Amino acid sequence: MPTKAVCVLNGDVKGTVFFTQENDKAPVVVTGENDKAPVVVTGEVSGLAKGKHGFHVHEFGDNTNGCTSAGAHFNPNKQEHGAPNAAVRHVGDLGNIEATADGGVTKVCIQDSQISLCGPNSIIGRTLVVHADPDDLGIGGHELSKTTGNAGARIACGVIGLAKS
Repeated sequence: MPTKAVCVLNGDVKGTVFFTQENDKAPVVVTGENDKAPVVVTGEVSGLAKGKHGFHVHEFGDNTNGCTSAGAHFNPNKQEHGAPNAAVRHVGDLGNIEATADGGVTKVCIQDSQISLCGPNSIIGRTLVVHADPDDLGIGGHELSKTTGNAGARIACGVIGLAKS
């Protein structure tokens, strides 16, 4: 039976994002790579401006001061910021979601093999953040490219929690 999690996003935009990970392989670290089933991330975000928006898991499940108290990107391996398919990236770097029209509903459909719903890379209890600007995936040349992807303000966030199976 798969492990499931959910995040309700609140802020300038709203949404609900679901996370599913099959339990057919136990999370085991082998030669630095996680030998586990990928996490499938699906859902919808409404109210985004047209274009790409950074989409990241941040280190803390603390939203007491809005999205600011969620801390930096989830980065247990102390890497530089990068694209979801890059060899060097934060665990929480999920890239961008793209709104095709102003204020409409943006579908989320991502598969990622670095985040997990169990073990050392677990995102349970951490915060999912939607940013105002595109994530430059660490290659934009801006002073913030290697830390945040220069993705701009945090426009919505929510704590990732276990979902009812």
